[in-house]
Amino acid sequence: MLKQLITITMLSFLAIASANAAISQTKGDFEDKFRQLDESLPTPNVYRNAAGEPGHKYWQQQVDYKIKAKLNEEKRRIEASQTITYHNNSPDTLKYLWMQLDQNKFRNDSLSAMTTTFGGIGNRGPATAAASAGKAAQLSLGALRRQQFTEDNVLGYDIQSVTDKSGNKLKFTIVGTNMRIDLPNSLKPGKKIVFNLDYAFNIVEEDAVSARSGYEHFPDDEREGGNDIFLLAQWYPRLHAYTDYEAWTNKEFIGRGEFTLEFGNYDVELTVPADHIVSSTGALQNPRDVLTSTQRKRLEQAKDAERIVFVVTAEEALENEKEGTDKSKTWKFSAKNVRDFAWASSRKFMWDARGHQQGGDDQPLVMAMSFYPKEGGDLWKKYSTESIIQTLEVYSRFSFDYPYPVAQSVNGPVGGMEYPMITFNGPRTELQKDGSRTYSQAEKRFLIGVVIHEIGHIYFPMIVNSDERQWTWMDEGLNSFLDGVAGREWDPTIPWGVEPRDIVAYMKSSTQVPIMTQSDSVLRLGPNAYTKPAAALNILRETILGRELFDFAFKEYAQRWKYKRPTPSDFFRTMEEASGVDLDWFWRGWFYTTDHVDISLDSIYKLRLDTLDPDIDFDRLRQEELDKPLSLTDERNKAEGRELWVNRFSDITDFYDENDRFTVTNKERNKYQKFLSKLKPWEKATLERAVAEDKNYYVLEFSNLGGLVMPIILELTFADGTTENQYIPAEIWRRTPKAVSKMIITDKDKELVSVTVDPRWETADVDVNNNHYPRKIIPSRIEAYKTKKRTGKVYRDIMQDIKTEAKSYDDSTTEDEDSN
Repeated sequence: MLKQLITITMLSFLAIASANAAISQTKGDFEDKFRQLDESLPTPNVYRNAAGEPGHKYWQQQVDYKIKAKLNEEKRRIEASQTITYHNNSPDTLKYLWMQLDQNKFRNDSLSAMTTTFGGIGNRGPATAAASAGKAAQLSLGALRRQQFTEDNVLGYDIQSVTDKSGNKLKFTIVGTNMRIDLPNSLKPGKKIVFNLDYAFNIVEEDAVSARSGYEHFPDDEREGGNDIFLLAQWYPRLHAYTDYEAWTNKEFIGRGEFTLEFGNYDVELTVPADHIVSSTGALQNPRDVLTSTQRKRLEQAKDAERIVFVVTAEEALENEKEGTDKSKTWKFSAKNVRDFAWASSRKFMWDARGHQQGGDDQPLVMAMSFYPKEGGDLWKKYSTESIIQTLEVYSRFSFDYPYPVAQSVNGPVGGMEYPMITFNGPRTELQKDGSRTYSQAEKRFLIGVVIHEIGHIYFPMIVNSDERQWTWMDEGLNSFLDGVAGREWDPTIPWGVEPRDIVAYMKSSTQVPIMTQSDSVLRLGPNAYTKPAAALNILRETILGRELFDFAFKEYAQRWKYKRPTPSDFFRTMEEASGVDLDWFWRGWFYTTDHVDISLDSIYKLRLDTLDPDIDFDRLRQEELDKPLSLTDERNKAEGRELWVNRFSDITDFYDENDRFTVTNKERNKYQKFLSKLKPWEKATLERAVAEDKNYYVLEFSNLGGLVMPIILELTFADGTTENQYIPAEIWRRTPKAVSKMIITDKDKELVSVTVDPRWETADVDVNNNHYPRKIIPSRIEAYKTKKRTGKVYRDIMQDIKTEAKSYDDSTTEDEDSN
């Protein structure tokens, strides 16, 4: 069957290539911006149909895990064993399995380490490199610290054994961050295999290596040796996904392209120091073993509380972090139908919770919970759990009710990362000289924004399970669009960064690549995978489809692919099929090209109907002549008192001096009557009506300078001070994508005085200077400034502004952080 799939894929590729060649433009320079996208999309099949739905033979694998793990706090090490049950639901026979060993990324000999360029990220592009020519190189302290940490510590997995369920050794081969397990017997369709792994690894310090998880050390705590917060993700060897569109998705983990995973059931036992509080994917199975009676009572009270209830108070957490213990506790969690598992552990955590009832009393209660140290302070007490609940309300409206029992936000060293039922979020308060803690407006905005964003990820891609390794935009872009919706319903004064105007600079930049570029090859991940697709969907909802059609189609997509694995073609096809609108031009322009929007209004001509009636048309021509500016020569001659010759000698004047060239004669009238006699009745009626109405006819000429076709949105301003908006669909460009003309007809008393294209900045038009006719003065600023020395405080404030107000990260953003 695998050979058959390969054959089908090859035939599809050849068919696409043939179709492209068959309709290639060889004469002229016409470019069909509305060419159907189907020729570029995978051919529909029994797994994914032409409507964008899972086909009638859709399948996906299932992987179940039973894990026992121990956190060695002193050594900062995980030691674990796990039993994996792999269900082969595919139609293919498998000879081997591929697993992900993400911790191997931190080894000095990893592909990621060996290909990381000087300064951190090799994505600065030729322009920056050229600008730096001849300048002295500077060594980043962050890059140096990372190098030192990886040299001082043994990192990556220690795979101690891989055995079948009977204890027999299985052959395995490690290839970077992947491991192939050779099966003693081929795994047939519909069958399953059970095998075991024993492994260990040293936990990385997140701040040292800019990871998606790790530990954070607090040396100033009263406890001897300080304390740590442990965030554990990508911590256990996981099966790669095996899919209908790619087979094994075993592309090396470099750091940017995230994860492609299978759904399954998890039973996990986590042994940690007895004074630790654990937050985890799943539902806690043994609260009596790990929580006090007071904590259990508080947790029960939180279920129907109107405001948060502290399960572990600030005072209790502060007291707890002063001591240590040699004892341990085992926390047991169960998670059903999830694609991953993450957890956090620390004695520093306070813990608050509040129940959220969604979709009516018959729907399961969701416990929204936050875990944070004293460094989180009032910032987290006020906003973390509230942000969780607000996110659940908005996202459920656009997709489906939240299906899991808990939704959690944990404070730690990671700026922002998401996993099923749990998220890691970074903002903190700042310690003041008097011992109190406060937070800036930027940190407040950052916390609200990052919690909404990361909790939103539990829907996309933790449930709508897109392939993050290939198409970052399918989770980050869709989620950034929705977090913008949720954020503006929280507080629209916060700059959420997903409006069309927020992507203008990137749209015209030389570092732009198509959204459909594979994650690891994108030059600037933030604007490409987050902001641009989010802005595109905003435009699609607010300007092109309208909310009713968009919301129906988007919800249809979410519900079709809940607990399944969609591809871009499934999203594109569903949005078209459910909305009933052909959007191929939109997907092609926004997702497959680097074109930008720049529609120029070049000129406006005012036309008058030529009635051929000399008594009407000659009067109009006379008035047009009178409306022309007086000749400068004639004006100055008159000012000097020069008398015209015809006025000095009346005997040389005649009929033509008394009547101008616009005087109507019987010759013109007879010609007009002859013309009328030859008109058909409907032609004569049309002409007479037009003459009687005497409307204004305006021809507007537009140029498409950016290449990206979009609707033309006009604001018409009239002489009487009134305005009118007109919407011209994008299809106006279908035959002449570089330039078009459009006639606008107004009543006689509605004289047009000015026109503005895209007056509300709805379409991400990169140049507003050419959007006005007549042209207008564009306000700007001249700023006086004095260069200041950049201190650590200034730099910190700048970074807060970047995190909060610009989802379009600059090139210096770390690859490994899913920051908001």
